[in-house]
Amino acid sequence: MSLRTVMRQVLASADAVAADEERLEAAKSEGCRAVGSLTLRERGKAAGVLRSVVLRPRQGVPSVEAELYDGSGSLDLVWLGRRTIAGIEPGRRIRVDGMVCQADGRRTMFNPRYELQARAGE
Repeated sequence: MSLRTVMRQVLASADAVAADEERLEAAKSEGCRAVGSLTLRERGKAAGVLRSVVLRPRQGVPSVEAELYDGSGSLDLVWLGRRTIAGIEPGRRIRVDGMVCQADGRRTMFNPRYELQARAGE
């Protein structure tokens, strides 16, 4: 580890260090781009950790909504017509693939394809 890296980690806030670590982990996923660089109205692939998962009806239709974070930004994931999805839970690492759009001013993927990443020790 270089002196610059050590100094940056010592002087950086805990959030900045966590974001750096998450960016490095997400970059290991082949074919994925940083959430912050995903282009709206184009198909995209991203990887990160789920920060939150909630059941929230949209216009009377049940939906599972999750926030994916990769250190560069957040991406809302929405699965319409679902009440639960096995394995989709906070803290879980996931890769997603889908059309990137903007909903309520946030980058969003509706009904993305997903792949759960193995947990440590699995």
